[in-house]
Amino acid sequence: MTPADPHAGGPRSPRQRKREALERLAKDVDVWVATADATGEPCLVPLAFWWDGESVWLATRDTNPTGRNLIASGRVRLAFGHTRDVVLVHGTARVLTRDELPAGVGDGFTSKDGWDPREDHASYVWFQITPQVMQAWGTVSEMTGRTLMRDGEWLDLDQDD
Repeated sequence: MTPADPHAGGPRSPRQRKREALERLAKDVDVWVATADATGEPCLVPLAFWWDGESVWLATRDTNPTGRNLIASGRVRLAFGHTRDVVLVHGTARVLTRDELPAGVGDGFTSKDGWDPREDHASYVWFQITPQVMQAWGTVSEMTGRTLMRDGEWLDLDQDD
């Protein structure tokens, strides 16, 4: 069953979309993470994440396809929400070991998710995802105006809600 359009009253303004996208980043528990290897073979997995207000933080093993792909290319797409209310992030990934992790990141991740990768298998590494493009839309009526961020900078969203 497809969920009803949560925005059936018409398209949201870009400012409202940004506000709701930031709420989703703060409150959602998991994110779909899309990567590809050097041959273009795609990999799509759900992972826990933490949003620090500027970056999305992920932890995964450096030995699995997602970890290997992020290390090799530094490119990722993240999809938050469902198909009728999605936030899509195109980002760049930077790998960090446990020892390189900035203060507060591990604790922030753990307090949100309830799992501490720092205490798991030694092959877990951290990825700081810096958004380059962020889009938010519901259905076809919201395709126009879906881009909220480009080249890592928020667009001018001065339209009223």
